[in-house]
Amino acid sequence: MQRCAPLLLARGKPCKNLKEAAETYRALLDFREVFGNDAPVELEVGCGNGGFLLEKAQREHGVNFLAVELCTNVILTAMERMQAAGLGNVRFLNIPAEILACYIPPHSVRKIYLNFSTPLPERSREKQRLTSPRFLSIYRELLEAGGSIEQKTDSEPFFDYSLEQFAQNGFEVREVSRDLHRSEWAGENIVTEYEAKFAAQGLPIFRAVAVLK
Repeated sequence: MQRCAPLLLARGKPCKNLKEAAETYRALLDFREVFGNDAPVELEVGCGNGGFLLEKAQREHGVNFLAVELCTNVILTAMERMQAAGLGNVRFLNIPAEILACYIPPHSVRKIYLNFSTPLPERSREKQRLTSPRFLSIYRELLEAGGSIEQKTDSEPFFDYSLEQFAQNGFEVREVSRDLHRSEWAGENIVTEYEAKFAAQGLPIFRAVAVLK
């Protein structure tokens, strides 16, 4: 990752025990120092190869974007794409989402994007879903007052689960669509690589915005 090092803010786990790290380790970022300005910060959890944020950052130069991805090879591809595009408003964290609070200051993020997170339908894996109460409690600490989460998924059961969890964990659900590409929000939507594949198969895309109360 050396050639993309200026874009990478943190890599790996601060300790082997994620629970211990989340509760005790802190290396909070100074966003003004990191980005060189006081623009609002938005976060994508699970950025993949960066297609969504590449277009988002090109559209919105007045916003700073923070991308989180656990897979090292994948995040390298994303960083190379941002570097090739000459985008100065994107930075990366190569860490598990469980320890976001170790690096992101409380109430410092305006919006969180969850694009096609793995549904993990098995009951035994509920705590690992990125819209489970466990993760929503993390997001609540990161979001500023009135901040929001925008979710897109191709899985209707996961979508229904997420809507229920948002409502039960301090969020007001808005802008719910069960067929995004035929909705009033289609025009402003950025189509991700996964999304394009699902849509090509005729599958509906589910989308909602959850606003912190």
